[in-house]
Amino acid sequence: MTEHALLSASGAHRWMVCTRAPRLEESVEEDPSVYAAEGTLAHGLAEIKIALELGMLTKRSFNQQVKQIRQDALYTQEMDKATDLHRDLVVERYNAAKAETKDAAIYLEQKLDYSPWVPQGFGTADTTLLGERTMEIIDLKYGMGIAISACENTQMKLYGLGAINQFGVLYDLDTVILTISQPRLDSVSSYEMTVDELLQWGDTVVKPKAELAFRGEGDFLPGEHCRFCKVKATCRARAEENTQLVALDFKDPPLLTDEEVVKVLSTIDQLVTWANDVRDYALQRAVNEDKQWPGMKLVEGRGSRKYTDEGAVTAALQAAGIDDGVIFKRSLNPITNLERALGKKEFQAIVGPLVQKAPGKPKLVVEGDSRPAIEGTAADFD
Repeated sequence: MTEHALLSASGAHRWMVCTRAPRLEESVEEDPSVYAAEGTLAHGLAEIKIALELGMLTKRSFNQQVKQIRQDALYTQEMDKATDLHRDLVVERYNAAKAETKDAAIYLEQKLDYSPWVPQGFGTADTTLLGERTMEIIDLKYGMGIAISACENTQMKLYGLGAINQFGVLYDLDTVILTISQPRLDSVSSYEMTVDELLQWGDTVVKPKAELAFRGEGDFLPGEHCRFCKVKATCRARAEENTQLVALDFKDPPLLTDEEVVKVLSTIDQLVTWANDVRDYALQRAVNEDKQWPGMKLVEGRGSRKYTDEGAVTAALQAAGIDDGVIFKRSLNPITNLERALGKKEFQAIVGPLVQKAPGKPKLVVEGDSRPAIEGTAADFD
């Protein structure tokens, strides 16, 4: 079983804001996810590829391990392509480090102890590169949701603190480079800071928050960070914040003030997400634990139809004299599926010029959203 810290680096963006959440989550078992399992498999594949490239693993051992990985149901050719890209990035950065520092060192899947700032805090960095004056930590993100920035990334900065704690006495470091590699999105993000800046952040920002979180003290503070919280569906603080929005009178929208309309618009996605979390939680309890919710019942949803035997269906239609043009439908693979099968770069090179992106429907978002504002009139939207 994988060991996890109460105040993990990956969860720091939550517990540094909502300091009471970690102790509340502690009693809830981790819900296994296929995405997490897929990510773990990809990390293992990337690690042995890097190790083979750098002479840290024999070809025989590599072949044995890669054979086992490729037998996993979650393995895909896309995973091979993505981990190749990540391997190439790590090797390139390592060679650059060696060009500057002859004795540059590389550590794969290195456990890092950042407990001087976070009680019992530790994490595992995918790749740690150490040179005479510069350290770089490279983290593989296999997901395809959104590109993650390394800029001010709390997980990466905690890894940096852990590396300084463990290797600072051996290397005279003054610069830390934090890099996030997302090969499936063709995204590489790096952020550079001085060791002094990182240590100051650890002492003045992390340590006070971590001490509160470890004791289960401080505040419950709902927000976007609730997305991956294990108690997001039943957290009272989150419920109270969202029900404030529900309290507005939606029956007669023209009577709402401009400020109230903006409040609804800016928080509606958060409200819908919260409601869905509560619904999914209640359904899971009802299905898996036979939980009886007062005033509710479990029913069968709308089912979908499917052929029991496509060959028999085809034969029956042809015997009835139905034209093949009616029976069969041949169409081009959807863009997303084709791009996933070929890889983003190959897809763009071959059919990119033949793909046209239609403009999306207008959508109101908060001013801080990174997308540019639409310039135009109502007639343009038509």
